[in-house]
Amino acid sequence: MSISGWILSIAGISILSVLIDLFLPNGETNSHIKTVFNYVIIFVIIAPLPALIKSDFDTSSLFTETEIVLQEDYIYQLNRDKLTMLETGIEKTLDSRGLENVDVSISADIFTTVMQIETIYVDFSNLVIRTEAEHIDIENEAVDVITSFIEIKKENIVFSGY
Repeated sequence: MSISGWILSIAGISILSVLIDLFLPNGETNSHIKTVFNYVIIFVIIAPLPALIKSDFDTSSLFTETEIVLQEDYIYQLNRDKLTMLETGIEKTLDSRGLENVDVSISADIFTTVMQIETIYVDFSNLVIRTEAEHIDIENEAVDVITSFIEIKKENIVFSGY
C-alpha cells in the first residue's frame, strides 16, 4: 500500500464516519456505531505498520529532494527591469529637483541572483536647469539623489557632459 493510498483510506473512513453520524438519530445506537468506526479508523491507521516493520523501509524515498534550477533568462530580465526602474526613478527625481534631461545609466552584473551595481554614469550633456535649481551644486544634488536610491560610493558615480 502506498502512502497516498493509506492517507486516502484514513480520509475516506473519517468522512464516512462523519456522514453516518449526521444521518443516524441520537441515542445508544449512534454511540455504538461511533465506537465501531473509531476502531475501524485506528485499524486503517495501523494496518500498514507491520509491513513497514518487517521490510527494510527506506524513509529517504518518502521525501525526495528537488533541485532548484535558476533560470538565467529570468534573472537577467528581472535585474534588467530593476536597473531600468532605478534609472528612471533617479532621472525623475532629478527632474523634480529642477535638473531636466539628465541621462542616467547603471552598469551592473545582472547575471547573478544578487545584482551588484558597479558604476553609475550621469550624463549632463542635455541638461536644462530650471530657475528654482540654478544656484545648486549639480554634482552634489545628483549624488544625493543617487544615494537615496542606491547604496554606492561617490567614486563609483561618473559625471560627464557639463
